[in-house]
Amino acid sequence: MTDTHRLARRRELGGFLRAHRERLGPGELGLPVTGRRRTPGLRREEVAALSGVGLAWYTWLEQGRVETSREVLEAVGRTLRLDADARAHVLRLAGYAAPEPEPGPVGADLTGLLASWPDSPAVLLDGALAITAWNDAYSSLLPDPGRLPAPRRNLLLQLVADPAHQRILPAWRPLAIDLYRHVRTLADARPDDPHLRTLTTLLAAERPDLEDWWACRSVGVFTSRTVEAHGPGGGVRTYRVTMLHTPDVPGAAILLWV
Repeated sequence: MTDTHRLARRRELGGFLRAHRERLGPGELGLPVTGRRRTPGLRREEVAALSGVGLAWYTWLEQGRVETSREVLEAVGRTLRLDADARAHVLRLAGYAAPEPEPGPVGADLTGLLASWPDSPAVLLDGALAITAWNDAYSSLLPDPGRLPAPRRNLLLQLVADPAHQRILPAWRPLAIDLYRHVRTLADARPDDPHLRTLTTLLAAERPDLEDWWACRSVGVFTSRTVEAHGPGGGVRTYRVTMLHTPDVPGAAILLWV
């Protein structure tokens, strides 16, 4: 890892910790709430004291100026009430866990797999949620990705910015939030990835009203969820949406609708 990449990861780690500190109120940790606070959430000195580290060291950690031990990160994670996904993300950014694999090319075997599900919509996504392949059932349920220009062929972008997708999936927000948390997990681990940078720029430009989403540092592995889709004939179908990871093509995943 180059010094530039290491510095970028330290800054991502610091920003991630700061965002979670600002989301956590003192009362949630049993601390007295006295007076008016100039900043949201916990103070740095409160996190430092509860984690057993010095204030200066914790400040430098949030500023991305220092490397630190796994034990310190785990202590800070407990103080900030990080869930399992967030703790794993912190360790990965600090270099204490295996990094996310780099995206690889999509092979014909995966596109053939999609075609083997004639009744279940399925779409192949890369690490930035760009749509790289889909089956006929998918383009029968949702707008055909083949009709979109390549830069807009992104599932998350379509969910948040395309009215046609939102008419078919009226409750699109929970699905989009889960997908964004998933992509943020990859984005922090690969701060120099041009595809992820392009996606975050497009999202901020097309939906500035969702700035609270784009500024959120929440991460998480996508888990199966139930969605309702409105068909062209006016009927409603219920689908279980599951993400299938593909170890043979690092960074790719299949989103399957059953």
